[in-house]
Amino acid sequence: MQSYYEATVSRPAGSSAGQAEPVHAPLAGRHAVDVCIIGGGLAGLSAALGLAERGVADVVVLEAEQVGYGASGRNGGFVFGGYSLDCADLLRILGSVRARELYTLTTDAVDLMRKRIARYRIACDATDAGVILANWFDEPSRLELQRRLMRDTFGVEWEPLSAAQLASQLKTSRYHGGLFERNAFHFHPLKYVLGVAAAIRATGVRIHEHSPVTGLRQQGAGFVVRTPNGVIEARHVVMAGGGYARHVYPRVERAVLPIATYVMATEPLGARLKDAIDTRAAVYDTRFAFDYYRPLPDTRVLWGGRISVRERAPEAIARLLRRDLLKVYPQLHDVRVEHAWGGLMSYARHKMPQIGRSADGVWYAVGFGGHGMAPTTVSGELLAAAIAGERPVPDAFASFGLTPAFGALGLAAAQLTYTAMQTRDVLTARRKRAPTPL
Repeated sequence: MQSYYEATVSRPAGSSAGQAEPVHAPLAGRHAVDVCIIGGGLAGLSAALGLAERGVADVVVLEAEQVGYGASGRNGGFVFGGYSLDCADLLRILGSVRARELYTLTTDAVDLMRKRIARYRIACDATDAGVILANWFDEPSRLELQRRLMRDTFGVEWEPLSAAQLASQLKTSRYHGGLFERNAFHFHPLKYVLGVAAAIRATGVRIHEHSPVTGLRQQGAGFVVRTPNGVIEARHVVMAGGGYARHVYPRVERAVLPIATYVMATEPLGARLKDAIDTRAAVYDTRFAFDYYRPLPDTRVLWGGRISVRERAPEAIARLLRRDLLKVYPQLHDVRVEHAWGGLMSYARHKMPQIGRSADGVWYAVGFGGHGMAPTTVSGELLAAAIAGERPVPDAFASFGLTPAFGALGLAAAQLTYTAMQTRDVLTARRKRAPTPL
């Protein structure tokens, strides 16, 4: 079962392996460049575009599969501020000044993505209708505390939605009010990533697909990067491989966990969509193990959720997510699932992106799982600015460095944490629904 995103894009002519003169041909021969970027997802491509916009176009991007193959082309398509780490925890760790600095980078990235969509005419089904945080629990204080935190510390107004207001948009009894983040949008992430690739290709940056890196080593003041059929000599190397990078640069790979998440898309619902979702906004809820979903322009519902340490077959994903959908919208009981897929996100133990430069000089941008599109764009801008000599990466990111993730043990711990938090959410919801004794 193909992902909805792959089923609805047109890749550059000739970009598939085996065709003559592919647009993104595999690397062949020996080349010298200023910057070599490993990873053709949004992090690597955003860094390349940021460099090109700063006049640095002697750049090569190497992708082991195809552009947007990883999490950048499989995610829920939400574009909003923040990181996977909760804003309250960001405040606790960094203090108000540095926490606000890092948060503002993400809202600036949301605006930058809007500008790039317009500037490069990227047709990516952008829906500028905001995002709703829906309260799963009958605890109004959850939303009020979040609203005040965002307003007082981060300078962001999230608009309260009463239970009645939310019910007029989301036809379900599962939610107890919500918060509306107006400065957010949702889109087709793979179309956007391919649009960014086209924009950087137009500047002279070269992209090589089907070019897995088989070796990376220092040589003098630079690096040598090897693929099966080619060699790159580069002054700078950026590691942006995400959850799919293996055996390329262990210093970074040891610091992230490849965590799976799942997404599906229903059949087109036509007018019936408004019987369940009568808003153009995207939605997620207040549980640790939350659902996230949005209406698509062709009246499908795109629905995602769950976290796991293992990938599942599309048929299993469809069954799981359909069950989750019907818990919220039982009126869609007879709706067919037409696409279901999974993908690996890169998570750090501290739940923050890892952006910076290692001791041996390799730049890195990984760890965007859970809240990825804006922070991933942030990473590209920060690394581009640093490599171009414009400004260094903010010191606050050093607080979230390449912390070892402990491989299989880390994955087991992540699964236990997810299961425990999921159980906590279930128990909390049941307790709130239980009748009060007389």
